[in-house]
Amino acid sequence: MKTLFNSLLVAFTVSLVTVSASFAETNPGKQTAPAATYKTGIYTNRAGNLNIALDKETKGSVSIKLKNTAGKVLFDQYLGKNEKSTRISLNMNELPDGTYQLEISNGVDTSTQTVTLATKLPSSPSRLVAIN
Repeated sequence: MKTLFNSLLVAFTVSLVTVSASFAETNPGKQTAPAATYKTGIYTNRAGNLNIALDKETKGSVSIKLKNTAGKVLFDQYLGKNEKSTRISLNMNELPDGTYQLEISNGVDTSTQTVTLATKLPSSPSRLVAIN
């Protein structure tokens, strides 16, 4: 009788685990579209522009945002799933000195780059007086 009871208990436990696993949520993050993988190149030039080159796969989308320290979005561009690349040149000359955040996100991963703007103060010319 004990053996029969133990066998039934084990069978019930296994079936309960199987039923629980079949009712478990198969997509816990509710992510329906795959995230796009992307490569970026970020550089500046002498004219004071911030240049962004982005190449990605056609699946998924990517957003590019430039924010100030208060979190205000100054620039926002969205690349849809059918777009493969973009080249952006942002004129940074109109922005005040300070620290900005460039965020590039595919909805799952976000990469953040810090952009610092600082104006060099002009130095006063020094003059050499020599006696020969």
